[in-house]
Amino acid sequence: MIQKLRNVINEYFIGHEEVTGNILICLLAGGHVLLEDAPGVGKTTLAKTLSRAVSLDFGRIQFTPDTLPSDVTGLSVLNMKTGEFEYREGAIMHQMILADEINRTSPKTQSSLLEAMAEGRITVDGRIRELPDPFMVIATQNPIEFIGTYPLPEAQMDRFMMKLSIGYPVPEDEIRMTRNQLEGKTFDTIESVLEADDIVRMRDEVSKVTIVDSVLKYANDIINLTRSENRFVMGASPRAMIMLVKASQAKAYLEGRDYVIPDDIKAVSVNTLHHRIALTYEAKIAKENVDSILYSNVLKAKVPMV
Repeated sequence: MIQKLRNVINEYFIGHEEVTGNILICLLAGGHVLLEDAPGVGKTTLAKTLSRAVSLDFGRIQFTPDTLPSDVTGLSVLNMKTGEFEYREGAIMHQMILADEINRTSPKTQSSLLEAMAEGRITVDGRIRELPDPFMVIATQNPIEFIGTYPLPEAQMDRFMMKLSIGYPVPEDEIRMTRNQLEGKTFDTIESVLEADDIVRMRDEVSKVTIVDSVLKYANDIINLTRSENRFVMGASPRAMIMLVKASQAKAYLEGRDYVIPDDIKAVSVNTLHHRIALTYEAKIAKENVDSILYSNVLKAKVPMV
C-alpha cells in the first residue's frame, strides 16, 4: 500500500523521490512538515497531491499579514435567537492542513498553531477541542530573504518534524511535468490509495518498530553533539530527540523492517535537526553551513554494533 502511494505521488509530483520519501516518513510518524523553497517549485502541489492520495479531510489556510488567530482556531459567536454563544470552526479542524506561505503572517497568528501541532487539540474561550485523527500540518514558506516574510519563531520551528527543500527539477522532469499540465493530468484526477483508518493503523505499527538501547544512545549522541558545537547558538531540544527516533522508526517501516538500525538514524538526522539550530554570529560571518556541520557531527558519533 505504501509503495502504491509513493508511486501515485511520484507520478504527479515528478522528479523528487527523496522529498516524497521524507514526507511519507513524517506522515507515518505523526509529524508535521515545513517545505521551504522559492515560489513555483511545487510546494503546494506536493501537499495537495498527498491529501488526495490518502483521502484525508483537507483544509487550506492562505496566510497573509491580516490573517487572525481566530481564522485558524475558530471563535465563539453569539446566536441572537438563543442568546448563547456557539463555536464556529476554524480552518484547523481538518485531518490535513496546508498552511500556505506560513511566514507571510504575523507571529501572533503563527502561534495559533502551536498547541494544535504539539498536542493535537486547540483551546478556544477556555474550552479544549480535540482535532481529528490523523492530523498533519504541511506548511510552506518562502525563504526569509523574500519581501513580506516574517521569520518563524523557534518554538514554531521545533514543532515540525522535518524541514524539506524541493529545488528545481532536471530538464527531463520539467518537460514531463509541463506535458502533464498541457494534457490536463493534475492532482485533481488522483484516485485515493489509502483511507484515514489505514494511516491510523500504520502509525500504530510504526510506533511498535523496535529500537534497541545502543541505537537509541547513538541518536542521543548526535543530539548531544549539536549541544556541544560552539558554532551553534543552541543545540537540539529533547523534542528533537523524540522526533528523530520516531522518524527513524518510520524510515525502517518504509524499508520493510520492524527494527531500527543506525543508518535509519543517520538518514533522517539532518532533515530532522537543521531547522531547530541557529548559527552563531561568528559562524555566519565565516559563511558556515548548518547542514555541513550536522553531517560532520553525524560522522563523529560512534556507530554502535547492532
